[in-house]
Amino acid sequence: MGFSDFLGNSATVTHLRESIAVDRFPQSLILAGSRGAGKYTLALMLAKAVNCLHPIESDGLPDFCGTCSNCTRINDSADLEARVTEAVAAREEMRDTDKRETRILIQTHPDVLIVPPDPPQLLIKLGQVRQAIHVAYYRPPVEAKRTFTIFTSSAFMKEAANSLLKLLEEPPVHTSLILLTENPQELLPTIRSRAVVHRLGAIPSSDLESLLARHRPLLKPSDRALAARLAEGAVGRALTIDLGVYLTSRQDALILLRTALREPDYSALFHATESYRAGADGQEKTINLLRALGSLIEDLLLIVAGTPQLIRNLDIEAELTRLAQDVSVDWIDSAAHALTQVEQGMRRNLLRSISLDAMALSLDRN
Repeated sequence: MGFSDFLGNSATVTHLRESIAVDRFPQSLILAGSRGAGKYTLALMLAKAVNCLHPIESDGLPDFCGTCSNCTRINDSADLEARVTEAVAAREEMRDTDKRETRILIQTHPDVLIVPPDPPQLLIKLGQVRQAIHVAYYRPPVEAKRTFTIFTSSAFMKEAANSLLKLLEEPPVHTSLILLTENPQELLPTIRSRAVVHRLGAIPSSDLESLLARHRPLLKPSDRALAARLAEGAVGRALTIDLGVYLTSRQDALILLRTALREPDYSALFHATESYRAGADGQEKTINLLRALGSLIEDLLLIVAGTPQLIRNLDIEAELTRLAQDVSVDWIDSAAHALTQVEQGMRRNLLRSISLDAMALSLDRN
């Protein structure tokens, strides 16, 4: 596997490979793009290309062999979700005193540190940034040319973001920091100003449909079209989306919208949100629900704006059109704000079912 396997955004990938060719890879880099756009995959590819023990060329630019010890150990971090699950499980086995002080970090290669959001708040915390600072200043490369620290989210606690800023001001020459974000505006302006920003743009839905036809041939054409739209131009999301899970979440999201706009049947609302309680399963379900609800709200905006051909949920266009008759741009803005409030409440461990009920009731137009 090499850079030829990375689909889309060839200009961005080429520019970064050119920086490797002239030995001027950025010390601080922000990769921005939607969820599933390939930010994490590209970050690992760049770490491998810089540190490959048997580097090769493709298209006249640096590439990685994928088989040397550096490449294979860096690639062991590719399944980030599995690595985080393992780290969380290991932390749960610790004594309570140690558990409180232990932060989630992934390191399958001694010179490549992966920093994911720390559960359950899903924020990058001060202890994680302190470890990144320690690696940068006190642990020069052992088996690689450069050390890499990859922050997989821009959701930082305030103290953590301030500490990261200190590292960005004077980064050691032998290290590179890569920050992955869906929205660069979530980062402090002072952080953005100290890093090179590259954006991974969306791939056309038609291209994603063709990709799905090759890689997921069992999907029906209508499901391929829906998956391609829901992916929002992100290859990773198109290839991995579980339509069954999404449709289940969307059904509950529609109950919230119907309760707010058309059918004040609160028993249906409370029955739907009852399952969104504490625990890892409840957290994952809530995240899926909020994403589905965000997709529906955006579709309502597109219909109200007179561009229904751009909606993602093609299979329920008729119902969305009916719901859109009862909303205004101001209501949609309020709904988006309420959605953000629930997302922030999750980070503060607010009771999810009550938060969802309150959101639906706050949007009630009946």
